[in-house]
Amino acid sequence: MAGLYIHIPFCQSRCIYCGFYSTTLLDKRQEYTDALCEEMRLRAKPMLGTIYIGGGTPSQLSFGQIRQLFAAIGRHYPISADAEVTMECNPDDISPSFAELLFTLPVNRVSMGIQTFDDHRLRFLHRRHDSKQAIKAVKLLRQSGISNISVDLMFSFPGQTLEEWEKDIDQALSLGVEHISSYSLMIEEGTPLWEMRRSGAIDMPDDDLYVEMYQTLAGRLTSAGYEHYEISNFAKPGHRSRHNSSYWNGTPYIGIGAAAHSYDGESRQWNVSDIGTYITSIQQGVIPCEREELDLSSRYNDMVTTALRTSEGIDLEKARSEFGESLSQYLERQAERWIRTGHIINKNGHIRFSLAGIMLSDTIMSDLVWA
Repeated sequence: MAGLYIHIPFCQSRCIYCGFYSTTLLDKRQEYTDALCEEMRLRAKPMLGTIYIGGGTPSQLSFGQIRQLFAAIGRHYPISADAEVTMECNPDDISPSFAELLFTLPVNRVSMGIQTFDDHRLRFLHRRHDSKQAIKAVKLLRQSGISNISVDLMFSFPGQTLEEWEKDIDQALSLGVEHISSYSLMIEEGTPLWEMRRSGAIDMPDDDLYVEMYQTLAGRLTSAGYEHYEISNFAKPGHRSRHNSSYWNGTPYIGIGAAAHSYDGESRQWNVSDIGTYITSIQQGVIPCEREELDLSSRYNDMVTTALRTSEGIDLEKARSEFGESLSQYLERQAERWIRTGHIINKNGHIRFSLAGIMLSDTIMSDLVWA
C-alpha cells in the first residue's frame, strides 16, 4: 500500500524559522482546493494505507474546503479499512466546531505544532497561539473523540536553559499525547531567523547544551514509556506515525499540491513550488512536476539516510539482497569503524545509531553513502 500526502501551503503569517514552501495568499484557497482535487484525478490510484494532510496550515481551509478534499480522496482512491489519516492543525484553529468537524471525517490522528509552552518564545517565533490555547486544543480534540494526538516541540532557542526545556517536556507529558516529535530550532538560509543570527541579534546555544537538551529529551520520554523510534520521534506503543515511517522504510507515496514530493521506488518527483503556476498547470490538465530516475547507488544512498534514522536501522541481509555484494560490503566496511567507537550498534544483523551516534548522525551518514 502507498501513502498520500497533500500539501496545504496557506498560513495567516509566516514563522521566522520556516523554510518550507508556504504562502499568505488566502484568497487562493478555493482555486487551490479545486486544483488539488483535479490532481488527484490525474494521478495513479494505488491502495492507500496512510493519508497525511500537511502544510503550511491545513486548518486554514474552510470547513467546506476540507470536506471537499476528503470527498475527492474517497472518490479517487481505494483506502485501506485501517488507514492512518493525519491532519496537521494549528492549536488556535481548534475550536469546538472544528474538533467536531474532524470527528465527522476519516481523520483519526491530529498533529499540532505547539513548539513550546513558553509564551515569550511563541511570540519570538511569530506563532499565532499561546500556551493556554495549545493545552485547550488537546482537551477539545479528546472531547471530540480524537484518540491519537501528536505534538511538535522545539528546543535550543536563543537564551534557553536546560531547566526551561525540562518545563516544556513536563507540560507535554502532562497532556498524555500519544506521539511527540522534537527538533532543535534550525536556522534555514533566507528566513528571518537567519538574518537575525547573521546580524548578531541572537546567539544560539552551544553544542554542549544542545547535546544535554537532546539527551534529556530522550531520557525523559523513554522513561515515560515512549519508544524512541526515530531520531526526532517518540511514540507510545502502537502509535508510531505510520505515514512518516513510510518515508524511512521506502514505501511509495504520492504528493499532491504545490511543492509536494512523490516516490515510487524507482524515481522521485516534485511539484513546482509556486501556487499560481501550480493552479494554472493543473487547470490545463498537466501536473507541473520534475522527475529524477534513481539508479542503484541513489537508492542505496536514500536507504542509508532514511533507514539509519530509525530504531530498527539497516537490515544488512536485506541491503545485500537489494543492492548486491559490492555496495553491501562497502556499507559494512564503512560502518565498522563507527561500530568500534560505539556510535553504531550492530545487533542481530541490523546496524543503528547509539545515542552518542545520533549526535554525529550527519557525519556518519555522509561517511556511509556512496560518493
